[in-house]
This record gives sequence, structure tokens and C-alpha cells, in this order.
Amino acid sequence: MEKTSKFSSFSGREDSHQVHRNLSLNINADNLKPSKLDEQNEKIKEINQLACVFQQIDDFLLEKNPETTTLPLVAVDCLLIFVDRLIIDGKINDKDPKDTDNDNDGNHSHSDGDLQPENEYSILEAIDRISKVAFALEAFPSDPTNGRTAAVFQRSMAFLEEMFRSLLEENDSKFNKSTTGDNATEKTPENFTENSTMVPSSIDMEMLRRIASTMISSGYETECCQVFSITRREKLGNSLTELGFEMIYVEDLEKKTWDVLEKDITTWIIAFKHSVTVSLSDERRFCNKIFSDNPTVFAGLFSNLVRSIIIQLLNFSESVTSGKKSEEMLFKFLDMYETMRDLAPVVDSLFHEIGEKENDGMMPSSLLQKDLKSEMYVSKLRIGEAVVVIFSELETSIKSNAGKTPVPGGAVHPLTRYVMNYLKYACEYQTSLEQIFQFHHDKSEGDVPIISSSSGAGAGDGGDDERSSPFGSKLMTITDLLDENLNSQSRLYKDTSLMHIFLMNNGRYINQKVKESSSIHEFLGDQWLRKRRSNLRNHHTSYQRETWGNVFNCFKDEGLHVKGDISKPVLKERFKTFNTIFEDIHRTQSAWVVVDEQLQLELRVSVEAVVVPAYRSFLGRFRQYLEFGRHPNKYIKYAPEDLEDCIEQLFGGNQVSMIKRRS
Repeated sequence: MEKTSKFSSFSGREDSHQVHRNLSLNINADNLKPSKLDEQNEKIKEINQLACVFQQIDDFLLEKNPETTTLPLVAVDCLLIFVDRLIIDGKINDKDPKDTDNDNDGNHSHSDGDLQPENEYSILEAIDRISKVAFALEAFPSDPTNGRTAAVFQRSMAFLEEMFRSLLEENDSKFNKSTTGDNATEKTPENFTENSTMVPSSIDMEMLRRIASTMISSGYETECCQVFSITRREKLGNSLTELGFEMIYVEDLEKKTWDVLEKDITTWIIAFKHSVTVSLSDERRFCNKIFSDNPTVFAGLFSNLVRSIIIQLLNFSESVTSGKKSEEMLFKFLDMYETMRDLAPVVDSLFHEIGEKENDGMMPSSLLQKDLKSEMYVSKLRIGEAVVVIFSELETSIKSNAGKTPVPGGAVHPLTRYVMNYLKYACEYQTSLEQIFQFHHDKSEGDVPIISSSSGAGAGDGGDDERSSPFGSKLMTITDLLDENLNSQSRLYKDTSLMHIFLMNNGRYINQKVKESSSIHEFLGDQWLRKRRSNLRNHHTSYQRETWGNVFNCFKDEGLHVKGDISKPVLKERFKTFNTIFEDIHRTQSAWVVVDEQLQLELRVSVEAVVVPAYRSFLGRFRQYLEFGRHPNKYIKYAPEDLEDCIEQLFGGNQVSMIKRRS
């Protein structure tokens, strides 16, 4: 290849040397200080001359067979001088970050000594041409220009790498200052929204895009991607920190109380949602714009960024679910489960268009996406396993709750309240629990078709041929265990009547909670509920027989007649016996507790309906034999209306020692 210093686009050798001289003087003549107008004229002249240099280089590079054409040595030399000058002076982005404090719109505020954006693009154009010239000169390793070009090329790539990093970090710096200044709002999970994300200026975005394209086309893809990945991972990690998210390891769990861990999980949920719906969504747009000329690079970079953040969040989930389980953790675990389940499609959407940018479906980014989906799926399953364990813990706690002292007044047992409210709130996560227990069932027993509680009849309605869903079966198991525990607790009462009141109280409470929760009702079914109502009626009947059987014995005619006449001594004893029994019942059972107003009313009405008419009839038939004798009030102490008043005081939880008569 013939070499010459002649520029075909220049008017002559003198012009080319003048370009060389002018570019060189900008390095060596710093002591010259022309007027501002002269300086502007010099810059305009320099830009025009640089355009001539670019044109000469382009003409050389456009030749189909550059080995047979002349090499524009002076143009190459001028190009190298221009690039070296800017690298040495460091005029691009060479300013204190404080200079940008008042730059509210995010654009660069260039000083007189800085290059304007169009000149920043000029250096990129120059470096791009150096890259192409360097590759063109690889065929001539002995040429002196080759070595110098390669050296400047390497320095320019290092310069671009630092410039790339500086622009990325500079925008993060602007963002941090805008959110931590005197007028900044404290960033909390509640107010950390889309407006909290950093969006570079349009000038910065274009500069970042061109730097990335230049580095990648020049063979420095690895260096470009490393700078971008490190900087953006740090930025995304800082976003998590600003939300209050902190990684937890298994060994840390023992040191944390549940109240603290519960807050950590709440923060994790907020951080997960924000990262997927805001931070990573913005990051995809940001990354796509910068690497729009290199879609495959974009796909790989963004896939790795997504994976790094999601895996960090999944590691938290794994640590939390690996620790000791307790019943109080259920609801937060289910919140985590639903967060992963609901956001999985959103995570998939983050990879939208990546497949279109890659020709091969098994490119690294596609593999990363599949790997990430697998990681999320496994993490979700681990949470599901933890939920199953928690329900097993609940069963164990019910079995082991063996009290030695009966609940005063036969009231609702605290265990009944706890278990039924626990199940009620748990069933607010009905869909998630059905998914979890269905999977656990299939995993442990094989993929056996299960009749869903949402199909056809209720889950517990049927006969022997019907089966409930796995979660419905779990609910039945828990309520059965609760019934067994309550029956055991009822035997602590020495008074059989009070035992039936206790079982009625707890049975009614369970039934009411089932009726209040459509989910529990759906799982357990109407037949289950009808059976329990029948059991309550049996306890009601048993209570009446145990409590008021002796009262009714007082109203029998047997034994009152002696030789055809009424025996007054026997009649007096009957009234005295009734008074004693009734007063004892009133004193005792007024202290018993029936909280459910409907059950309380039913009990009082049923007692009044049988006791008062029987007493009124007995009194009407035999009152005449005593009221005209001595001290009739000693035997006939109460009118039927007095009994009604006394019965209204039963089951109120307040012991009444004396009966007040109306007259």
C-alpha cells in the first residue's frame, strides 16, 4: 500500500500541515490567552478542520480495497493528536460534582473550558474512526503509524470506560442529592414510588448510548458490560436499602423477635413489589435505550440484572422459611407466597421483547429467564411447605392443650376462640391455601384427581363417595381435634348440667364462626353444620333433663294422696323441696355464662316454657290446702311471675344470692 501525506480533500500540503499545527498548538500553547471572540473563532475553525480530517479518514475507510489506496498519514496524525489532547486535558465530565447541584433538569451545565455536547459527540466520532483505522492497519504490523494508533486506541477505550462509569454514577449522585437535601422527603416504603427512580437527562442517555455502541463495536464489550453491571447493580441495591430492606441469614433468626421479623417481612414485600413493578421496569427501559444498537448485549445485561436483584430477595425468603415455624407466622408467610405468585407474570413481562431480540431461543438470557422462573417457583414451594408445617403445629398445639381447671361458668374456651378465629383469618387466603395443600397432597400421594370445593356441592356435603379438597380435609381434621379437646375439657366439670352448657357455648361459637366465613362453610359443607346443630340440640335436651328433672318431680301427684285425701305434711314438703331446688338452681346458674345472646334466649325461653306452666298448674291445684293454714308464705314462696323473673337472670354471669319477689 502506497503511503502519502497528501489529503485529497484539502487544497494542498500547506492546509494539511496547518491542521496539524493548529491541533498541536492547542496542546502546547496554553500560555496564549486570546480574546473571547478570537477563541470562539478558533473553535469554529478547529471544528471545520476536524470535519475535513473526518472526511479524509472516511474516504479511506470506504474504499473497497484499502490496501491499494493511499493512507492519509497527516489526517491520521491529526486525529490521534485531537483524541490525545482531550484525553490528557480530561475536558469531558472533568468537573466537581458540586457543579451540578443547581442543575435541576438533569442536563450538563458546561463551563467555558468544557466541550459542549456536540463536541463530546465529536470525540466519540473521532474514537470510532481510530478504532476502524486501527483494525485497518492490523495488516501492516511494521508500520510506525500502526503502533501509535493502537496505543491511542487503547487509551481512548480506557477513557471511554471511565467516562461511561462517570456518567452512570453522576446521575445516581444527582438522584441521591435531590432526595437527601434539606427539602427532601424521608424515603419510606410508603412514599417510595415511581417518582423515586433516577431518570438521566436526554443528553446523558444519548451520550451513554453512543459510548456503549463505540466500545462494543471496538471490541470492548466486556469492559462496557462490566462497568454497566457493577454500577446499576449498586444503584438497584441502594434502592432496596432505601426501602429499608436488609438481608437476613438463618443464623440471624434466633436473635430476632417475631415483631421485628414481621416488620422485616412487610418491608420485603414492599421491596419485592417496588423492585419488580418500578425499579426493574424502569431499568429495562433505561438499559434498552443505552444498548438499543446491540439488542443481544441488552438482553444478556438486563437478564443478569433482574436475576441478581430477584435472587437477593429470594434468599431472604429462603432464610425466613428455613427457621423455626410458629402459628403466628402463617399470615406473613401467605403474604410472601401471594407476592411471589402474583408478581411472577410481571417478572416474566420484564423479559418481553428479549426473545424477539435474540434469534436463538436458548441464548444465555433465555436460559437465565428459565432459571429465574425455576428459582421463584422453588422459593414459593418452600413457603408452601412452611405453611403446611405451621398447620401441623396448630394440630399439635390443640392436642397438647390439656387444661386442669375448667373454664369458669362454662364459657367459651380460649382455645376455641383462638382456633376458630385463626381458621377464619386463614381462609381469607383461600385460593393460596388450596394451591398449597393441593400441591402437597399431589406430592405426597401422587397426582390423584381431587374434587374441588368450588365445584358442584360443598366440599363436605357428600356421602362416602365424595371427598373434600386437601385443604378442606385439613379444616375438618382441625375442627375434629378441637371437638375432641373440648369433650375432654368438659369432663373437668363436676356438674353435668354445666358440662352441657360448656359444650353448647363452644359448639355455638364454632357454628357461628363457620357461618360468618363463607370459605370455611364452603369447605366443611352444610351436612357438617347440620350434624353439629343436632349435637347442640342434644346437649340442650340433656341440660334440661339434668337440671330441671328434680323440679318436675316436685309437681307430680304421686304420694300426695293418703286414703283419698291430700296429705298436707307431704304437700308442704313438696313445696319446700321445690323452693330449695329452684333457689339453688337460680343461685348457681345465674353465675353461669352464655355469651351468645341467641343461645341465651333459647335456653331461658325453653326453661320458662316448661317450668312456669308446670308450677302454675301445681300451684293452682294445691294452693287451697295451704293458704288458709298457718304461715302459708313459708311454703308458697313464689308466684309464677317470680319464677319468670328468676329464669330471666340465668346464664348472665352474675351470681344472685336472693330471689326478689314481686309482692
